Amino acid sequence: MHILEVDNLHKGFDSPSGHVDVLRGVFLKVAPKEFLAVVGESGSGKSTLLQILGTLEPADVGDVLFEGQSIFGLSPRVQARIRNERIGFVYQAHHLIPELTALENVMLPLQIRGMTTTEARDRAYELLVRMHLEARESHVPAKLSGGEAQRVAVARALVGKPRLLLADEPTGNLDETTAQQVFAAMRELCAQEGASAVMVTHSLSLASASDRVAYLKGGLLESSM
Repeated sequence: MHILEVDNLHKGFDSPSGHVDVLRGVFLKVAPKEFLAVVGESGSGKSTLLQILGTLEPADVGDVLFEGQSIFGLSPRVQARIRNERIGFVYQAHHLIPELTALENVMLPLQIRGMTTTEARDRAYELLVRMHLEARESHVPAKLSGGEAQRVAVARALVGKPRLLLADEPTGNLDETTAQQVFAAMRELCAQEGASAVMVTHSLSLASASDRVAYLKGGLLESSM
């Protein structure tokens, strides 16, 4: 079974100049443990596609199956549980909570889930070690470099053992060397955790280091099957 199946997805928006069709029939399948890169120009709909896959935005037409189950029509409460337990998110900005340390930021999703503080701390520290950040566990985000903060964000996204990671330009704010380091760490942690990943990016070099590349152009996804 595929982790993710997208069937004839359409999405449009109304603008002052008229209706704009961003996605015009997207088809996609993502295999277990696959790391897929989606490449496209700014405004091509990459982020919109990721928002729909993550149940954060509805589609106009089509269906998305996550582990064989349609995510459309589920109640907001069930969708929220799927996001918390089975999907991880990483964005261009790390979105760490400023008042919390690196360790506390990674612990947070587990605490929301109801895990004990001790269990959450142990699991969070394990991932910080694997991201080579154990020396930064007590640092707040303002004391971290851009690359360190983004690696903390990756650890937070994967701490709950999600089946799918959705990454929206995760290295967009980083220099090329740091971007390569963060990408390599993210790929390695996904492989270790057995998570599939869909990453949207402008970087052809990072995309080429993924398992597969799909190109979003004119509202259609090419070379994706």
